[in-house]
Amino acid sequence: MDNSPPNDSDVYKTLLESTKAIPWKIDWASKQFAYIGPQIEPLLGWSPESWHSVEDWVNRIHEEDRERVFNFCVQQSLQGLDHEADYRALAADGSFVWIRDVVHVMRTPTGEPEALIGFMFDISERKKTEEQLLIMQKQLEELSYKDGLTGVANRRMFDTVLEREWLEARQHQHPLSLIMIDIDYFKQFNDFYGHLQGDEILKQVAKTLAQAGVRTKDFFARFGGEEFALILPETNEVSVSKIAERCRNLIFKEQIPHAKSEVSQILTISVGAGSITPSQTDDLKTFVESVDALMYQAKRNGRNRIVVNGA
Repeated sequence: MDNSPPNDSDVYKTLLESTKAIPWKIDWASKQFAYIGPQIEPLLGWSPESWHSVEDWVNRIHEEDRERVFNFCVQQSLQGLDHEADYRALAADGSFVWIRDVVHVMRTPTGEPEALIGFMFDISERKKTEEQLLIMQKQLEELSYKDGLTGVANRRMFDTVLEREWLEARQHQHPLSLIMIDIDYFKQFNDFYGHLQGDEILKQVAKTLAQAGVRTKDFFARFGGEEFALILPETNEVSVSKIAERCRNLIFKEQIPHAKSEVSQILTISVGAGSITPSQTDDLKTFVESVDALMYQAKRNGRNRIVVNGA
């Protein structure tokens, strides 16, 4: 029986192969695997003996990650820089496992790459957690920009989008139009039908008016209370007048009863519409206030009507 103590290489190998991380080594000149830990088989299903060359490693990277990871690792290695890369590795059963490859570049005395040594870590759970956090973050962002009652964009999102479109219109000297809409005698509607029914009508009106803008860049939002707004990039006063009329017709077609309205037996809206090609001296807040004033002018003029002004 040999009672001699194990040599250092045996100790190091035992330590390496007892960790969850998967050690490996590639000879730079031959591009052959000099070693890969046995932990690779329980994780991916590929035996250590099946890892012959760099080509085997490349072919076992998800096709969507392959070019990015390969190019990055080669570039870093040629510069003699240690690096790490996250990618999806192909398992023998056809599934994929998220891997983090941490690579150290061994160099010759002249600075040329001699070998690559590294560790593969299974980061699948971490990636799953990251994806869940991203989904949650997206949901929170959507909630922060969405009106809780009607489901359309809220005032916060309206302000963000309008400022962006204003800057675009000013830079490219395109017309920008805005429509402000208010439900006529909504307080009386709530008093007569009840606030629950009033909430349902706000949802119905929002859903209906959201169809007024037909282009992807047209943006509809709840401005506040019973007031809504429609942002129309690259739209002049002639076009905005037609879209304002479309808003009024869409609500008319809904034929929502309103027994306490003083202008009609069905629910109606008052609409203000304005258009501007903003210059460096024009002010966004002033433009919004001017269109809001047009809407209130429509209300003063008897409601159930549109007032349009091209600025």
